[in-house]
Amino acid sequence: MTAAGTPIAVITGASSGIGAASARQLAAAGYHVIVTARRKDRIEALAAELTAAGQHATAYALDVTDRPAVDAFAAELGRFPSVNVLINNAGGALGADPVATGDPVDWRRMYETNVLGTLNVTQALLPALTASGDGTVLVVSSTAGHGTYEGGAGYVAAKHGSHVLAETLRLEIVGTPVRVIEIAPGMVRTEEFATTRFHGDTEKAAKVYAGVAEPLTADDVADTITWAVTRPSHVNIDLLVVRPRAQASNSKVHREL
Repeated sequence: MTAAGTPIAVITGASSGIGAASARQLAAAGYHVIVTARRKDRIEALAAELTAAGQHATAYALDVTDRPAVDAFAAELGRFPSVNVLINNAGGALGADPVATGDPVDWRRMYETNVLGTLNVTQALLPALTASGDGTVLVVSSTAGHGTYEGGAGYVAAKHGSHVLAETLRLEIVGTPVRVIEIAPGMVRTEEFATTRFHGDTEKAAKVYAGVAEPLTADDVADTITWAVTRPSHVNIDLLVVRPRAQASNSKVHREL
């Protein structure tokens, strides 16, 4: 159960990386975190870890691309007094092929997760966020949503979609008690992102970070997310781009080889 007055934060894609780190940091900041992802064992372990630390956490297995499941999840949230924050973090990249040879299956999966998944959860939870009187929708996009690079068109297109979703939603709901924040990370080294992108090829994944002394970590991005969410209610961080010092752009990275 949640103590009266404890704000509720829903985090998608919380089974690893930025999502899991954000859950830990928001829980430490006093939120009851509802951690969702497809991998039930991972989020249940995370919720148990936070609960053992005296914090508030609930796990809910969810595929954000399954709209009926998302709607059922939103209905289940009705047992909580309010929903205050939504962290749309579920997403990811698949492949790094040029447009001429890119796999349409990978492109479709990226669009469905990064864009339609964000749309599904945002639509389903927006009424509760509005009813709370002080809601926040946060979209974890990427610097890929703000600049192109060779071999990244599928991911770039998907993240441009999530960026535009956040930007348009902000215009459409201005005047309501809900703010819309976009956090766009650059190069982040997590345990799974690059490996998943290259379909389990750890050698290719390692080359992404080769020679980069200090890529961002999941905790770095989670710290940024927590800071943005915990600003006073009248303060909206429309867009915050965060990169490691070694990265000047998507295609300009200092490598010490």
